[in-house]
Amino acid sequence: MARALAPAGPDEARERLLESFARPGRPDGGRLRDVVEAAREALAAEPPGRRPPASNGAPGGLVRLLPGVPTVVVPDLHARGAFLLSLAALRLPGGGDACAALAEGALQVLCLGDGFHAEARAAARWREAYREFLGGYRESAAMDAEMRESLSLMEMVMVLKTAFPAGFHFLKGNHENVLDEEGGGNHSFGKFAEEGAMVAEYMVRSYGRELTESYAAFEKALPLFAVGGRFVASHAEPARAYSDEELVDAPNRPEVILGLTWTDNGAAEPGAVGALLDRLLPEVPDARYITGHRPVPAPLRYLERSGGRHLQIHAPDSFNVAWVMPDRALVPELDVGAIPDISSSLPR
Repeated sequence: MARALAPAGPDEARERLLESFARPGRPDGGRLRDVVEAAREALAAEPPGRRPPASNGAPGGLVRLLPGVPTVVVPDLHARGAFLLSLAALRLPGGGDACAALAEGALQVLCLGDGFHAEARAAARWREAYREFLGGYRESAAMDAEMRESLSLMEMVMVLKTAFPAGFHFLKGNHENVLDEEGGGNHSFGKFAEEGAMVAEYMVRSYGRELTESYAAFEKALPLFAVGGRFVASHAEPARAYSDEELVDAPNRPEVILGLTWTDNGAAEPGAVGALLDRLLPEVPDARYITGHRPVPAPLRYLERSGGRHLQIHAPDSFNVAWVMPDRALVPELDVGAIPDISSSLPR
């Protein structure tokens, strides 16, 4: 169980990230169990000042970010381990990398969810994996490759959460549904194949029901809404202007989970974004609501909606992020853009 302990500083965190990224296959059951248990412990231990408790006493759906600290907001990752690895290794002005800055409390990272499922970039692989699924996974080369990417990425998320619990956060998205549940704030998922059902069956076959359900418990312990000094964020646009009580108790309210993770463009109640910003950040008139979920059309890096107050930043073909500085307004033309991909220079 030693590997379940939080990495001892940025050097060990970097080592663990690279190990996850470079592994040629999916993690074995013992490794996955360790990182899932460690991440669940980190989430359960979040202090009430950061995660106000929900009605059942567990950390709630709202996470309050560190005040006065620059924030990198990361949209949908979709099995792109190279994205997260490149962010952790990113050199920052003044020296040092993002991993070191996280350790020092000089940077925080907010991921907007959707760790599983390589999407359009792996459409052909999904079709081949669907054939494997229909055959009962007697062959599974395509699905093995898909799950290696998804689980490697989520292992890296868990390593960062255990290493830097105050500065690294990952919100639940609509793809955080490893059991492919329909209900409870989730929808069964399928886009290029029957991805949700395929993943659920693969996980149980490969890791057993107990570990798969432990992974699902990790997903359900994730926050759904973040409040920073100059912005708020969720995976998707909010379906309506939820009350503070609803946001905090969101993990126990399926309608709120659904409304923060599945809302399509144009489906929210008019004025929801502005009402939330005005209530939660009343002293910051230029505050933004940042989401992922719906892709930004290439070659754009962002879309401004709700009169410019809502910023969508999910650009699937690049490592696109938003930088939010604590001492000035977010300027999309300057603060939203792609970080360099360092993965080609690393061992695989």
